[in-house]
Amino acid sequence: MSSPSTSEPYRVLVIGGYGFFGRRLVERLSRQAGLHVIVAGRSAQQASALLTELRSQAQATLGAIELDAMSDELPGWLDGLRVRAVVNASGPFQGQDYRVALACTAAGVHCIDLADGRDFVAGVAAVDVAATAAGVCVLSGASSVPALSGAAVDDMTRGWQRVDEIDIGISPGNRTERGLSTIRAGLSYCGRPIRHDDGRTLTGWLRLRLHRYPAPVGWRPLSPCDVPDLDLLPARHPGRPRVRFGAGLELFALHFGMNAMALAGRLGLVRDWTVHAPWLKRWSDRFATLGSDAGAMHVSVRGLDDQGRRARRTWTLLATDGDGPFVPTLAAAALVRKLAAGQPPAIGARPCVGELTLDDFARETDGRHISWKVA
Repeated sequence: MSSPSTSEPYRVLVIGGYGFFGRRLVERLSRQAGLHVIVAGRSAQQASALLTELRSQAQATLGAIELDAMSDELPGWLDGLRVRAVVNASGPFQGQDYRVALACTAAGVHCIDLADGRDFVAGVAAVDVAATAAGVCVLSGASSVPALSGAAVDDMTRGWQRVDEIDIGISPGNRTERGLSTIRAGLSYCGRPIRHDDGRTLTGWLRLRLHRYPAPVGWRPLSPCDVPDLDLLPARHPGRPRVRFGAGLELFALHFGMNAMALAGRLGLVRDWTVHAPWLKRWSDRFATLGSDAGAMHVSVRGLDDQGRRARRTWTLLATDGDGPFVPTLAAAALVRKLAAGQPPAIGARPCVGELTLDDFARETDGRHISWKVA
């Protein structure tokens, strides 16, 4: 693909751009001057409807196209669209292959995805040879985990002699909108074994612990979930820390329901909860007026600091007014900003850990009720 003139807008294609997270990412990108953002998906009508909604306040130019990301013709489409980067927001990524990333390398364009599926993110190195030969970067996991969680750990442990433990938790507000793909992703490991670097094997969504977040969130239940951090963070930090991750539902009744479903899965009574995602979403939506629109995320670290002293720090994010679903889009927005500014990450394919700082993320929260602090 020929290189566009630097005076032209930086052309970005967002696959799944009118979906649950995709539309929020497109909104973020539409506020970046100097971009041309193309919303892609299987429905041209839905893509065009999103543009109509955003165009009045957009600083970027916007376009829409009907496109099947699973088609063998994708490399040709990318070349014809003259895009320089693709963001894949068409989750869930659990069980997906790397055809989008390979299509990007064939077309010579950078590729970013919002995956949080453990095996998908960890396995993206399979594309490294093709990405390196094409001179592009392929970054997987530009989401809350592992991109944002990894940046928080990096910030808090910079210079530490050893990191012994990393604890991560995410709890959305019950009145916050939720997408079907998100529910499918969460159900993909419900009742299934989750391996840990230290030899532990837990069952997805089975155990329960409580974590107290600052007001207005308060106490939330958390249960084990499968995320890329369990593979990536132990090897990244000195001391090979023990990593624990939990996600939770604000309403204890719904969370206890997930625990019961996990037990049924572990006992073999239900083989795959993802096939039940549509009716489970309809059922949970009946409770959508209860609880709050405030969600939270935390990353706690424990170890020896640069002076060899025992240290413990906690980074806590709060998202209010229903803005929690924007959090998984911040990494991709920050990476596109860097690409457009002529600051691309190193070429090759790898998980999106260590690519961004918390300052990079903070810039993308402008206009949203998202904040964090370290204690």
